[in-house]
Amino acid sequence: MKKRVYSLAVILSCGLFFLNSCSTYKRDPSQVVIQVLADPDMLNPINSTDANMGQDISNNLFQPLIAYDYKTLKLVPVLADSLPVIKIDSANHMSMTFELKKEAKWDNGTPITSKDVEFTFKAIMNPAVNDEPQKSYYDFINNILTVKNYPDNPRKFTILCDKRYILAELASGGTNILPEYVYDPEKHMEHYTMEQMHTAKEKLANDPDMVAFAKEFNSDKYSRDPKYVSGSGAYKFTEWVTGQRLVLEKKKDWWGSSLAGTNCFFEANASKLIYQTINDLTSALVSLKAGNVDVMNDIKPQDFIDLPKSQKFTENFDTYTPLQLTYSYLGINTTSPKFADIKTRQALAHLCDIQRMIKDVIYGLGQQVIGPVSPMDSLNYNFNIKPYEYNIDTAKSILASAGWKDSDGDGILDKVIDGKKTDFTIDFLINSGSDTRKKVALIFQEVARKVGITVNVIQQDWNVYLDNVKKHSFEMYYGAWVMPYGPSDFKQIYYTTSALNRGSNYVSFGNAKSDGLIDSIREELNDTKRAAMSKRLQIIMHEQCAYLYLWSPKQLIAINKRYTNVHPSPMFPCYWEAGFKAKTE
Repeated sequence: MKKRVYSLAVILSCGLFFLNSCSTYKRDPSQVVIQVLADPDMLNPINSTDANMGQDISNNLFQPLIAYDYKTLKLVPVLADSLPVIKIDSANHMSMTFELKKEAKWDNGTPITSKDVEFTFKAIMNPAVNDEPQKSYYDFINNILTVKNYPDNPRKFTILCDKRYILAELASGGTNILPEYVYDPEKHMEHYTMEQMHTAKEKLANDPDMVAFAKEFNSDKYSRDPKYVSGSGAYKFTEWVTGQRLVLEKKKDWWGSSLAGTNCFFEANASKLIYQTINDLTSALVSLKAGNVDVMNDIKPQDFIDLPKSQKFTENFDTYTPLQLTYSYLGINTTSPKFADIKTRQALAHLCDIQRMIKDVIYGLGQQVIGPVSPMDSLNYNFNIKPYEYNIDTAKSILASAGWKDSDGDGILDKVIDGKKTDFTIDFLINSGSDTRKKVALIFQEVARKVGITVNVIQQDWNVYLDNVKKHSFEMYYGAWVMPYGPSDFKQIYYTTSALNRGSNYVSFGNAKSDGLIDSIREELNDTKRAAMSKRLQIIMHEQCAYLYLWSPKQLIAINKRYTNVHPSPMFPCYWEAGFKAKTE
């Protein structure tokens, strides 16, 4: 793995470059400039694996049937006229009937119909489409028996699934809908039914039409070409300068304007949304204070603590600290022979001085967690699990019982693995540009040294880091996941098969017991029963230590005071930027 080293001169020059690139962009009072650490991976909402910026930006371009409102945190209709009517029949089939808003139109003026919804589902199910990391969230689509259309009402449709699924309502309704006329102009998939997509997946994998569609759909033009990235949202994608900015411009005759005030998704006050890439947080804060950036939502904790000391800053900016629906963790590659023994992983858990990290790294601006459920979720969070105690002596004892000892007196623990003496060294990946992750890695490195473990902290560019994590090419890494607002489906990240086929179980967590619980959780619609299962699953996660859970951080946000209609939210990115309204308007 190649280590990246950056000099102070390079960082400063990059900061000046970004400041200059910001300041040369013509401003108007109603546009919003948002600092981001990196470009999104793409603007194809189905193929994107970027749960943060990629999805955030796409949500201004595309729309789902239903979604959680950033202000009220309630599930609200967006493209749909109302929340679906849900029924479960005697055969345990689950049906959801939606009706689209009569006002909903595509950019060419044609109405959005059930055919566009069905096309979107078929695109997801196409076996040649590069959406593998998302497929487990859309498993319910693979269980769709049919999508019933109504000839007398093209806006109405019923989704009939062969089993219950906790996220069926949200996963079907929360999928960003694509215009068929843009994404499949050759009608490659028009003649296939949902039933065929369900029953003949293997046969369709090599079908010429399926392959032809996927080749186009997976291409760059549907990921970053303004001529082909098109949805029903209030904004159109107009510019992407790699490593500098991505620009969305409000549509002149957007169909949703007549529904302003319905919910947050019909608030589009900003004339432009400019996502300015500044991957150094110090430079980003300078740009914010200079007025070249209006919004920054990932401020360094130390800087955030110091901001109120500046009168000029407090005159121009408001700050917000909602607890994020995310959790940070240290991921351990359980397929590595070094970490195959559960005792070794548990010993590493005792070397995580999490309270020190929270105090010294994020200045108390976070809350320790024991698993992938937010402590804000009082029903599902397992408060009975006691976090691993930071204790070096306990760690030493467990390591010894796992066979680690300093056999040659060089100060480094070793163990015979597969017939070969192996020193206990750990290559620890972090992405460059994050002081928080670097500081955590260095604290862990310092503590591990005390018990005879050598930790090599390796910084990599975001895309390189992400690629290595996806390929399981790591021993440990610092990561974070976004938690959903609403029921949690753990399959994508925690199911054993999700460690394969481009799934997101990068640490290869799981066993038959955890898989069984995840399967049961996915089908249990009773909140209380599902919570009990979730708590049992959290116990397994705690014991297995494939993830060493750290904390849910507070989002550290600064927004220019010239905007009103700013509502901090626990849902990423913790605000609805399109709704910001300039006071001068």
